[in-house]
Amino acid sequence: MKESDIQSIKQRFGIIGNSPLLNQAINVAAQVAATDMSVLITGESGSGKESFSKIIHSLSKRKHGQFIAINCGAIPEGTIDSELFGHEKGSFTGAHEARKGYFEVTDGGTIFLDEIGEMPIGTQARLLRVLENGEFIKVGSSKVLKTNVRVIAATNVNLLGAVQNKKFREDLYYRLNTVPIYVPPLRERGSDIELLFRKFAYDFGEQYHVEPIKLTQDAKDLVNKFRFPGNIRQLKNIVEQISVLELERTLDAAKLASYLPMDNSYLPATIDKKESNTGKDSGFSERDILYKILFDMKNDVTELKKLIHDMLNNEATNTEILKEHRSLFQNMEIVDEDFHDKPKPKRSEEPILISSSSNTNLSTYELDKIEDIAHETEDDDSLSLEKKEKEMIIKALRKNKNKRKYAAQDLGISERTLYRKIKQYELED
Repeated sequence: MKESDIQSIKQRFGIIGNSPLLNQAINVAAQVAATDMSVLITGESGSGKESFSKIIHSLSKRKHGQFIAINCGAIPEGTIDSELFGHEKGSFTGAHEARKGYFEVTDGGTIFLDEIGEMPIGTQARLLRVLENGEFIKVGSSKVLKTNVRVIAATNVNLLGAVQNKKFREDLYYRLNTVPIYVPPLRERGSDIELLFRKFAYDFGEQYHVEPIKLTQDAKDLVNKFRFPGNIRQLKNIVEQISVLELERTLDAAKLASYLPMDNSYLPATIDKKESNTGKDSGFSERDILYKILFDMKNDVTELKKLIHDMLNNEATNTEILKEHRSLFQNMEIVDEDFHDKPKPKRSEEPILISSSSNTNLSTYELDKIEDIAHETEDDDSLSLEKKEKEMIIKALRKNKNKRKYAAQDLGISERTLYRKIKQYELED
């Protein structure tokens, strides 16, 4: 399909963006529209799957027929068969008169079954018969009826996983998945996020008779990096909230961040490293880096405890044991230079002394006492991560005279994250 044709479809259906994945989805939808093939649209919640069902219907020969969108997850299991296929009078309690179902009403048109993964197994068997033969039976009837309906289904769950877990019929999955269309989430659409933000800001500006919200460059960078788990729906809600509540019509990154969720799993990474081969984000966040440092420290403590235990209980010479753990003592030395020439001391003799060579004021420790330190560390393992993190934050604040901006820079985290940590550890005083 030509680029001009794709742009025409975007304008007609109000689709904003130039992402290659988005253009590919539109291209597939336009090509399959001329056929009567079943289509399965996959994508996260809020990514705009229903728009693609409308594209398919409007560009098909059924465009003059009826189009009905049904959320399978919103209809109770006990009534979904009646809703879809109809029922006869008296077929169940409350059935005071006969009723036509959606498949009968939409004969010659298109039915969009959203959240198809939520459909009960029994209803799935009825739907499979419609797809294969165009036949269905009303609830409480034995008469077979015919319908000529095109089915477009959509889901935000992994249907293959549901098939393996016996929650979705395998034959129905392959019958629906004749032509798959993948609608990309907002985080995979790059600069489309900024375009959508501007579009929504303009629309809400007109709706509420206010000046449209604008973003500074750092705010644009922030919104482009945000993951948007709720996709377009979430972005639209955020822009509407800002348009109504914010008096200042130009937002910087700090102000915009106050409208974004606090959950760290959805916050952007502060590091812009790119993978050399793919050019994609490496995926490391400031939290990942901090945790890695803390876990490495914990591993060193664990190895040191093991070393001390071996030295106190092993029959081998202490020198040989130290050589096996050389990496732990790159900046350490044995005070007694002739240690390796002397016989192994007994437990009752003078203890071996270890000191740090990197400091002029050498602190000396007795090996017999280190075991007690190891036990104290072991008791404190469960709190080691939070404790270390809290200590690092206190040191950074003291170093920078409680100026949080510079403390956050020293820690390699965002100022907003530092504010949250200060509150979490009650360091505000």
